[in-house]
Amino acid sequence: MEPAKPSLELLSSLTDEHVLRALMRHRRLTRAELAAKTGISKPTVGESVRRLTGTGLVADTGQRTPGGRGRGRVGSYYALVADAGVALAVSIAPVGIVAECVDAYGNTVSRAERPLGRPARPDDVAVALQAAAAAARHDAGLTPRLAVVSAADPVNRHTGRLVHLPDAPFLLGELDPAGVLASEVAGPVTVDNDVNWAARAERDHAGSALDNFAYLFLGEGLGCAIVSDGEVRRGHGGLAGEIAHLLTAGPAGQAIPFIEVFGQLGLRQPGTTAIDVDRLLAAAKRPGAEAVTTRRVLGQAIAGVLSAVVALADPQVVVVGGPWGSHPVFLDLIAAATARPRHVPVQSVALTAEPSLAGVRLEALSRLRAAIVAAAHQASTRPAPQTGG
Repeated sequence: MEPAKPSLELLSSLTDEHVLRALMRHRRLTRAELAAKTGISKPTVGESVRRLTGTGLVADTGQRTPGGRGRGRVGSYYALVADAGVALAVSIAPVGIVAECVDAYGNTVSRAERPLGRPARPDDVAVALQAAAAAARHDAGLTPRLAVVSAADPVNRHTGRLVHLPDAPFLLGELDPAGVLASEVAGPVTVDNDVNWAARAERDHAGSALDNFAYLFLGEGLGCAIVSDGEVRRGHGGLAGEIAHLLTAGPAGQAIPFIEVFGQLGLRQPGTTAIDVDRLLAAAKRPGAEAVTTRRVLGQAIAGVLSAVVALADPQVVVVGGPWGSHPVFLDLIAAATARPRHVPVQSVALTAEPSLAGVRLEALSRLRAAIVAAAHQASTRPAPQTGG
């Protein structure tokens, strides 16, 4: 039996997707250029352009190639329409909320920020989140098709809600970002932990050379993302990598949760479990016996955590980020911690500027492009309106 041939509708849809994605990459192209970029015949590309123009997603820009008088035919440039769509990229972090709208070319077309107080409570965060999203939406002039959110808290992968765990350094309670943003976006809201997004950004930056690694984040909070075969492993409920409560060696050699090490060393911010990064760096870098003790205790604690991570995840490399984790003093401690019993290389993160937001932007762009392609398919297959006779 011969395999079934693809339908004309499927072939048209695939052609339209190739044309749209070429326009997303190159902004404007003629039919001839589209044919060259996609490897599709000029007549087939021409039919696709006609369909996509009919859907209202692609338009003739009015610009023309040089031509005529013996220099060949004049070509028309086509591009996505200005209102093809934007996606909302959001970061919920201790320092505040950042909301950006990105277009199908990957440009940030608007950005809004709202500060947060300490301690952060769900109602206050929700108000700041909605305000930042509304401002970004207003400045972009479009309702985002979808949203992607990074949160500095554990995230339930089934509900998208932020989960409050004991000793959480940031949010004192639970929050539903998707519910807060429902009035600001036209489509789905995807939420994940900030360290997971940072790990995805690091993976994409490095390419296929980095597809099995542990991303250790050491800042005001403690986190770890496990990337295996190129995918972030979130666990059953989305709480994989929550290392704050992993048992390790404390200052007196006793087994205590990782987060409690900083409390016993007096390195927490007042009234919270958040780590005082400035005090920690100062305590570890200053000369004298006290600093030596601080470095020894932290080295032992980190060694215990990484021994568990290496034993369970078998990473190719440990990538270290965060305000104090990537400091040379602590990179040396972490490198020593991974030297036994199984040696794993340690390296500092490549992306240091808003790494979690960088991951969110990339995901928002990918999902936006897919949404535009899906909208084109739906528009082209929609039955024509019936006219009365």
